[in-house]
Amino acid sequence: MKKIDAHAHIGYIGGWADVGITEEGLIRQMDEFDIEKTALCCEDNEVTLGAMDRNPGRIIGCIYVNPLNKATVDFMEHYAQEGFCAVKLNPLRHAYCADGDAVDPVMEKARKLNLPVCIHSGHPPYSLPWQIGLLAERYPDVRIMMIHMGHGHGVYIDAALKMAKKFPNIYLEMSGMPMPSKIREAYETVGKDRIMFGTDTPFHHPSVELQKVLVSGVDEEGIKRILYDNAKNFFTKN
Repeated sequence: MKKIDAHAHIGYIGGWADVGITEEGLIRQMDEFDIEKTALCCEDNEVTLGAMDRNPGRIIGCIYVNPLNKATVDFMEHYAQEGFCAVKLNPLRHAYCADGDAVDPVMEKARKLNLPVCIHSGHPPYSLPWQIGLLAERYPDVRIMMIHMGHGHGVYIDAALKMAKKFPNIYLEMSGMPMPSKIREAYETVGKDRIMFGTDTPFHHPSVELQKVLVSGVDEEGIKRILYDNAKNFFTKN
């Protein structure tokens, strides 16, 4: 069954993580696991652009933006013109609150460019599901992917589901979230079109993330939606 990976990285991530993968390694991994396309997030957007150029049709470019660095906000239009299909925000990495005023210029540009916004979730004090819910309430016409759907904390996972049920512009991505049952719960209670597969490569392996979907209890149609259809629709401009 073909797949779209809704969230991955290339390069080396040092410090506590000490993980990495090359562009060539990512493509080999995609081929091995029948991943047709990968949504790629690199802090250097030129790295993503190069990967898009060298692998036509395989890479979905996500514009990595730091709201505290105005230059990255100013370049959103440039990368949108280059074919990037979404915006990536990581409040944890850049130390700002997901619902803070600093995010407003990014969201306003995303709305103007008709681009969805993908936001890391699951770590206080910057990227909690409640904060992303407040942001979604403020920008109801911008589609927001809550990456990791709360991540590894049960209370945050529950909050991610509650926020997505309350705000129809929130979509959930499940990489790094350890509970397969919550994938099924999201599919059945949030919406069949609002939960999608991701790996967070190189932090997690596709075989592990895929297995969570396969054992979640979702039916065959649901597996197809989660692995492919939902991400395809999310990254396609309305």
